[in-house]
Amino acid sequence: MTQRPLPPSASVAEPREGDRLFAPSAARNAGPIADLLADVAPPRGRALEIASGTGQHVVTFAARLPGLTWQPTEPDAARRASIDAHARDAGHANILAARPLDACTPGWAAAHGGQDLIVLCNLLHLVPMDEALALLDEVPLALASGGRFVVYGPFRRAGRLTSDGDARFDAELRAADPRIGYKEIDAVRDRLTAGGLTLVETREMPANNLALVAKRP
Repeated sequence: MTQRPLPPSASVAEPREGDRLFAPSAARNAGPIADLLADVAPPRGRALEIASGTGQHVVTFAARLPGLTWQPTEPDAARRASIDAHARDAGHANILAARPLDACTPGWAAAHGGQDLIVLCNLLHLVPMDEALALLDEVPLALASGGRFVVYGPFRRAGRLTSDGDARFDAELRAADPRIGYKEIDAVRDRLTAGGLTLVETREMPANNLALVAKRP
């Protein structure tokens, strides 16, 4: 995914001790997302997190779902260092070293196949539509049979932004780069089903976000 200027509200990460970065938004939403994963994820197997960011999410997920071996990924080197630092501090044996991955580039599934769970949080609104579709096209190829995909974030619903906060944030994103902004949830569903996945659930999440769960048959 191409690095691009974003408004400060898009991704706030504060430096902490050593290589660790801290995002207040990740601290707020890691628990609710982990609750969702506990309901829908397989109990054992391989889990790939796309765009792991600071690493706060994956340490929360690994603690909540200890039967999964978690592979965090992130294209930015400073954030990979932060992921590994958070993992070291947490001491969970089921988190692998962070790997570089630009999941908006076609072909990544060939090196990351056989996943029982793929998790993507708060990325699609930060990339252009063609990159979002390229990512979604690779997901079915990277899932094992019966594997689950969970995508979380803010979305348009039937073409609408459903809160004043969403309207402001989407406008900020589009002012920074007209190619980015909130994606239509139905477009995400359609792309996943076109790739052979079965839709399992769309769940309302805190702060007007949505989580979409799909499964490879």
